[in-house]
Amino acid sequence: EYSEYYSKRPEEYGAYMELFNNMVDSILSCKKPVICRVNGMRVAGGQEIGTACDITVASDLAVFGQAGPRHGSAPVGGATDFLPWYLSIEDAMWSAVMCEMWSAYKMQIRGLITKAVPVLKDEKGNWVRNPQVITDRWIENGEVVYGEFKSGEEYKKAREWVNEKLKNNEYDFSLLDKEVERIVWQVANLFPGCVMMTIDSVRQKKRFFWDLMKHEHRHWLAANMMGEAFLGFAAFNTRKMTGKDLIDFIRYRRLIAEGRLVDDSFMEEVMPKPQK
Repeated sequence: EYSEYYSKRPEEYGAYMELFNNMVDSILSCKKPVICRVNGMRVAGGQEIGTACDITVASDLAVFGQAGPRHGSAPVGGATDFLPWYLSIEDAMWSAVMCEMWSAYKMQIRGLITKAVPVLKDEKGNWVRNPQVITDRWIENGEVVYGEFKSGEEYKKAREWVNEKLKNNEYDFSLLDKEVERIVWQVANLFPGCVMMTIDSVRQKKRFFWDLMKHEHRHWLAANMMGEAFLGFAAFNTRKMTGKDLIDFIRYRRLIAEGRLVDDSFMEEVMPKPQK
């Protein structure tokens, strides 16, 4: 719907963002602790909703990240306000701008989430941590590798095994369920008034920049639907037709540098072409 409906309808998208912002506000105003339980992807708007929450626990198959600058938007629905509180400013900048997917284990050691738990088992019924991610060592050749995705043939084989498990519905979220229940029970054994005073006090740090910028960001996101969002969302939406999900960024930058008028011919020149 971003490509087929909201693109070039800025007022409609602005109304959508008003609802989105109100949802984020409702999370930040909830008078109970808000737990984010991540089963799979927490990306883009999902990451923004998740970072508005108080505590996050995740399946170790989950991935985290942003998609805006790669697909025609900016993560200003909360991520640019919240990520710097969770991560170092360098990690927050990299995650918001570069649109890389990071593993649940990497996010746990970087402080974005509280815990990651396995959801797959081997043939003997033993829990198997996500085999696509390095979890059995911390350092390799002087670099911290724990939580990084594997590469090459090792990643390919692990990916095939995981996909086969998922295809056959051979996954088990019971450890994730137990972790949520453990957190709920631990909170239940605390003074409720003191808990909410503490939570709202911590939330206030996240809310400071969110409340300061949410209205301006809403208007920018609406206006952006007339330009880069139209290109990015259209390229992604037509990927099955073209075989590509991105515009020609280098050509786009060159046309801008030449001072070309951004009209339909400009956009056609940078969009992926249908496959023959």
